[in-house]
Amino acid sequence: MPTETAIQELRPEEAAERVFRARQQDSAWLDRFTECLAGYREGPAGGTSLTVRQSGSELLRTIGLWQLSQAKAAALFGVSRQAFAKWLERGVPGNRVVAAADLMNATKLLEHYLKRDRIPAVVRRPIPRLEGASLLDLLSRGDTKQVLSACRDMFDFERAHR
Repeated sequence: MPTETAIQELRPEEAAERVFRARQQDSAWLDRFTECLAGYREGPAGGTSLTVRQSGSELLRTIGLWQLSQAKAAALFGVSRQAFAKWLERGVPGNRVVAAADLMNATKLLEHYLKRDRIPAVVRRPIPRLEGASLLDLLSRGDTKQVLSACRDMFDFERAHR
């Protein structure tokens, strides 16, 4: 994927095509990206916060399903409790949107395939394929892409038939 400077030099059509080609197998990511882009356009001019409708409440719901306190979630994202509280109130900042979207999409998969009351145990259970790391461990490393990937792998039922 090109750098930010290289993307700015592209025609909008070409930039959109590159992003689409890079993520075309991940429709949830593309949907979220589109929402986030629209949120930037709707947000306050010069603001640093992405004001996608309900992004804060969706993030709050996500940490609730994982049974994380706001303080723990803030620590996992590497921000203060106060900063995290602002995310919940005003929206996730642009530089953290992808990480938050990855976590929310992973949670949607967990919620789709599991009973809600099982999610906290599943995110804390070691995954042998990941050398005994849990989803919560991956999140604590800031690796939200791997959290989402691990959730997809968990529910890749076609692989069971190979």
